[in-house]
Amino acid sequence: MKGIYILGVVLLFVSCGQEVVNTTFEGKVERDQITVVTKVPGKIERILVQEGDIVQAGDTLAVLDIPELDAKKEQALGALQSADAQYNMALKGATAGQLVQLQAKVAGLKEQYEFAKKSIDRLENLLKDSLISQQNFDETYAKYQGAKNQYLAAKAEIEEVSNGARYEQQVMALGQKERAQGAVSEVQIAAQEKYLIAPQLMEVESINLKIGELAMAGYPIINGSVQNSTFFRFTLPEDKVGRLKKGDEVTVSLPYLDNRQVQGRVVAIKALNSYANIATAYPDYENQLAVFEVKIIPKDNENANSLLTKTLAILKID
Repeated sequence: MKGIYILGVVLLFVSCGQEVVNTTFEGKVERDQITVVTKVPGKIERILVQEGDIVQAGDTLAVLDIPELDAKKEQALGALQSADAQYNMALKGATAGQLVQLQAKVAGLKEQYEFAKKSIDRLENLLKDSLISQQNFDETYAKYQGAKNQYLAAKAEIEEVSNGARYEQQVMALGQKERAQGAVSEVQIAAQEKYLIAPQLMEVESINLKIGELAMAGYPIINGSVQNSTFFRFTLPEDKVGRLKKGDEVTVSLPYLDNRQVQGRVVAIKALNSYANIATAYPDYENQLAVFEVKIIPKDNENANSLLTKTLAILKID
């Protein structure tokens, strides 16, 4: 025979005429949720997990393909090589052989500059289509300006290398070198953003994109739940919540598991500001009463990981 659950207050009368009040409340099985998002736009290159997988903190969940990142890397390394050569030349001056080398480097810088210009042209189209952020465009434009300045500075230094550079020029060359080193470090940090990493022990619940689809910055790629975070959530009106206090040990029944009983402990009781936050399916108390959320954690939280989220839970207060 199927059990019948009556919400709200049930009044039972014993033979002596004494009134006994049993109150039963419905709630839900809940878990702390977690979302893994992208910081930079890119296409999904690989997905390394499946829905239902348990992953450890630090595990790689997915890999993004970011073509512009590879272009930035080549540009930054080229700028650093050029800036390092210019700085050394500013310190030592140039021989005839070094002058030839400088001319070759100027040609290389010109190629870097022209490549950066093409990158800017591509990014302008992406910016118009809202496929990249203004910040990403501005960062690339700054590097384009840097490549242009490096190229023009190298051309100017060809005329002066025979006598060595003045102290001020040496300082300027050092600054350009340090800026190029900063650009390389920035690209190396950005390269790590192509890997989506699990922030903590979690279960993968949903994967929102497929391989080849575009992920914009801030888009939630993977949703999951934190392991060992299962709890029961109930809502009680103010005229019933006084029967519970923080630290009380209670028993919660789970109808979907043939009313299996789970022992738990009340860890928090807080007022709810919104009627929409009520967890009870059919509350039978009056609207003018304040409503409180009761959070109960299972004593055996590890085994509680197998409970299905959002399933019905029953709390009975004698």
